Amino acid sequence: MIKKLVNPLLLLPLVIFLSSYTCIFGRKEGLKGNIYRVQGNQMPAPGEPSTRPQPFQTTLYIYELTNASQVKNAAQASFYTAINTKFIKEVRSDKKGAFKIKLPPGQYSLFVKKDNLFYANVYDDKNNIAPVAVIKGQYTIVEVKADYGAIY
Repeated sequence: MIKKLVNPLLLLPLVIFLSSYTCIFGRKEGLKGNIYRVQGNQMPAPGEPSTRPQPFQTTLYIYELTNASQVKNAAQASFYTAINTKFIKEVRSDKKGAFKIKLPPGQYSLFVKKDNLFYANVYDDKNNIAPVAVIKGQYTIVEVKADYGAIY
């Protein structure tokens, strides 16, 4: 006669634990793209070269969709000392500025940091800061520009 090696009831918590993570591990949507640092004169005189955006290895901070009314502004425009919405995740870009992160479908705002300050310089018509949408079943491609050193 063969003895039972494992009580099936002992496996139940493990099955529940693993199944709760399949939605995360099996997720096929999120954000991917590149982060660039933009510096220098972006409107040079005719015949003069402009500086090109450079890949930027940095951290991208992802918050729930954030309106300009939900941040604390720093002294300089497009810089923020505090973001008063829910922090979702962060992702580090590689040396080529590339990143990829799994996220559930939804609306998000993207920020980079310079020193202790958050930075984003894109707004929609409702004054949401650096808005992006993740759609079920696909990766949204984004290009993030850290252009706080640029002159336009």
